[in-house]
Amino acid sequence: MHKFYQLVVVLLLLSRGLLAQNATVSGIVQTADGETLPGVTIALKGTNQGTTTNAEGRFVLSLSGTNPTLIVSAIGYVTQEVNPVGTTLTLTLQPDVRQLSEVVITGYGEQSRKSLTSAISTVKGADLKTIPVASPDQLLQGRAPGVQVQANSGVPGGGIFIRVRGTNSVNAGNDPLYVVDGVFINNTNLVATGLGNQVPSNPIADLNPADIESIEILKDANATAIYGSRGANGVVLITTKRGKSGKTRLTFDTYQGWSRAAKVFSLVNGPQLALLENERFINDGGNPAQVPYRSVASGGLGLPDEQPTYDRISDLFRTARTSNYELSASGGNDKTQFYVGGGYFRQESIVRPSNFERYSLRINVDNRVNDRFRLGTSTALARTVRNVSSNDNNPAGVINSALYPRSNLPVFNTDGSYAKYGNFDNHLALIQNLNNNAVGSRIISNVFGVYDLLPTLSLRSSWSIDFNDMYENNYNNTLLLAGQPRGTATSFLSRDITLLNEQVLTYRQTFADRHSVQVLVGNTIQQNTFQRTTLSGQQFPSNDLQTIASSATQTGSSTRSQAGLLSFFGKANYSFRDRYSLDASLRADASSRFGVSRRWGYFPSVGLGWRLSEEAFVRDLNTFDELKLRASWGLTGNQAGISDFASLGLWQGGANYLDLPGTAPLQLANSDLSWETTRQWNVGLDVAVLKRRLFVELNYYDKYTYGLLLNVPVPRKLGYSSVVQNFGAVSNRGVEVQLTGNWFNRAGFTWSSTLNLSRNINRIETLAAPITTGSRDIFRLEEGAPLYSFWLYHQTRVNPQTGDAEYQDVNGDGALTVADRRLVGNAWPNFFGGFTNNLTYKGFDLGLNLYFEQGARIMNMNRFFLVHGGTQRNIGYFPEQLDRWQRDGDVTTVPRLTTNPNNNNYGGIVQNLSDRYLEDGSFVRLRTLSLGYTVPQPVVSRLGLASVRAYVQATNLFTLTPYSGLDPEVNSQSGVGNTKNFDWATVPQPRTLQVGLTIGL
Repeated sequence: MHKFYQLVVVLLLLSRGLLAQNATVSGIVQTADGETLPGVTIALKGTNQGTTTNAEGRFVLSLSGTNPTLIVSAIGYVTQEVNPVGTTLTLTLQPDVRQLSEVVITGYGEQSRKSLTSAISTVKGADLKTIPVASPDQLLQGRAPGVQVQANSGVPGGGIFIRVRGTNSVNAGNDPLYVVDGVFINNTNLVATGLGNQVPSNPIADLNPADIESIEILKDANATAIYGSRGANGVVLITTKRGKSGKTRLTFDTYQGWSRAAKVFSLVNGPQLALLENERFINDGGNPAQVPYRSVASGGLGLPDEQPTYDRISDLFRTARTSNYELSASGGNDKTQFYVGGGYFRQESIVRPSNFERYSLRINVDNRVNDRFRLGTSTALARTVRNVSSNDNNPAGVINSALYPRSNLPVFNTDGSYAKYGNFDNHLALIQNLNNNAVGSRIISNVFGVYDLLPTLSLRSSWSIDFNDMYENNYNNTLLLAGQPRGTATSFLSRDITLLNEQVLTYRQTFADRHSVQVLVGNTIQQNTFQRTTLSGQQFPSNDLQTIASSATQTGSSTRSQAGLLSFFGKANYSFRDRYSLDASLRADASSRFGVSRRWGYFPSVGLGWRLSEEAFVRDLNTFDELKLRASWGLTGNQAGISDFASLGLWQGGANYLDLPGTAPLQLANSDLSWETTRQWNVGLDVAVLKRRLFVELNYYDKYTYGLLLNVPVPRKLGYSSVVQNFGAVSNRGVEVQLTGNWFNRAGFTWSSTLNLSRNINRIETLAAPITTGSRDIFRLEEGAPLYSFWLYHQTRVNPQTGDAEYQDVNGDGALTVADRRLVGNAWPNFFGGFTNNLTYKGFDLGLNLYFEQGARIMNMNRFFLVHGGTQRNIGYFPEQLDRWQRDGDVTTVPRLTTNPNNNNYGGIVQNLSDRYLEDGSFVRLRTLSLGYTVPQPVVSRLGLASVRAYVQATNLFTLTPYSGLDPEVNSQSGVGNTKNFDWATVPQPRTLQVGLTIGL
């Protein structure tokens, strides 16, 4: 009996994998998305036994000893220790979040992170696979230190705000350069339909995020100077997926989403509105017996309690649907590899009736013609369809048409027709009859050839095109104010084409296993052409005939502009024993936009790196796995944001007289116009400790932009108001910190997290004269202040005795004038960052991403218009108006109700826009929370599949903020230069739930 018990125990231990004397295990090693990994080492801990996976990622290994432990390792992946359970294993490897031996994509090449001297943030494809998003920019938010990413609104496919280490320029462009597989992406907004001041399109919304392999953000001058005139605002390098040798793999992915607004507008009801209006009437000196809301029998509009309430907000918001379908194939042999991916994406806006559709196709092919010559292409085709709705910063938009009419006024007239009030359309008339369609076609393609002149010397030549076309058709029927009296229509055809040819000669060599050298030289020829044709028609015979050819009056115009850029560049990297590194580069650019004698700009950079962890005095400390110092300096240029003919004196036609054609001066010439230049230096420290479980990256940078491309005022007697000159300077200084931890990786459980924190201080160093901008000139640029500074009256209090608002008399003259406006805050956060966590346990994966900003101010224009205190007699109120001053001794920030303009919003020399409406825009947002399950390999193999993963994801699940508006991530004036955090009738970011399925064949 005793021996029987012993046999039972042995059998149980064997069945649980705790005893494996002379046992054999087999299995497969794969990535998180089910891609098999060849060449992975599986070793039996404490022995010399081991094996590697074959081309299909499979292995067989004989075990010996009791309670064996397998050590699974591969370059680029986190090493795991596994106690086998059973004889068939499926092992999933996670990428090493910060493995210093990884290769980093840099400008025109690759470089080992060990020898890297630049500040480059990397977002790897493995980190992106579990994040289904609509646009690539959403993959960056909170994941790269020093990179501030915000959506201007919740409009699908809408504009974005991306700043890499602050804002450099006043009038020129501040967006980073996007490079997709070597193609320079043009970020011109082609949507011409007037939508207030919101930019309705996103330059990279045409890209399918599922096709992306990795994203690198080049931040300091040593990384970006190789791009010369386009690198001042940072560079975003997007690398898409390419095929690998082996059997063809098919992947199908789909997800469905449902979105709602986390918060909607709230208005006073009918009885509350009546009480407020009666109070305003009395405060203005009216007879209490004659208040407007009294009994009908006495000639009034009815008692306050009798007033109805009409809900327009529920008509505005909806549960919006999102659908996404993707199918990709990749594979090849030793000679040819391919990746083909197609997708369809459709997203509705949570505010009716906008939506966005994208059809995408990507074809990447690599072919080795012979041992020396390789050919390849990266081609993306996209077609987008937008139903464009007027909302943000538009007084005639759908949101304002629902907000402004008073809540006791009916939506329909007694005959069933749409009721309209004041200058506002009926909101349902807009939603049900809006006909603004924008159809875009885009081709982003690169064809290249690489010829190995020597084993160490190669020549690459590439030809690229970014073809961007947008066709818009808008018709306003007679049910809309814009369509009065008999309908109006507009049509736009916009086209932007960028052509690029590059040659790069690269030399790589390692001498005596100590000296590593990489040198490249090249040139670029670029041409950009923009053209737009506009047609309009008025007076249509019927709402059923909507083409402009049907109109009685037709007008049209066209514009065309072209610019060229010629560049030569060189770069050298030297590393000694992987201990000391030196980088240097120089680029020369010539632009047709500048004066003939000032077209050339020269942009050098240099970087130094010292891996102290390779020094004996640091190794002896036995503390650091990696310790590296970096320093860099360089110059970059900017010519974005100015016209193609900015330096020329221009004349224009149309100055006709007596039906005869005429011309008139348009622009003053400036033959000395030249490059806007940014000087930047950066010092950094990279530290890895705890056996590389914790990695710390620190950067301090100082950027100084001078020779700003600025519209400088000139005397009116010259016949012009301004001329573009090189004048002014802006600085950005900041600190970036990133902590990355691989906290646990054992027994099928992994846990890694990343925290990044950034602070940027922006300052206008030199300016010819203060500049005001934005709606009602609420933003002001002046020396010593940051960009995006709010210029407002400062409300000191509401007088407890009188109920009148009191403002600071800055100049002490006893009157409230423009001179009493002052800078009262700005839209820059004190700091911003993100926190990412990724956990896996066997087949389960959990990921979350937090994004946060602290200290930014937001101008809440919704409150400005709807907490108006009675000055706007034709619009309603927010509930905040109920907190107004009513009697002697009341302490509040909301003045008494009165039409006295100086007490509330309007009057005097300018509208009294005060900091009463300026709010703290700090927030912490759970950007994404995802949970997935990968079905075990033995199960999916029996189904004839390679992998199956199901997942659910919540986006914007919660937002913690003191801001009273719908969303702190807002900018409805993105179409106006030097404005940010302006909230007026803006579509908020939606809260979304998505469920998806990924199947690999």
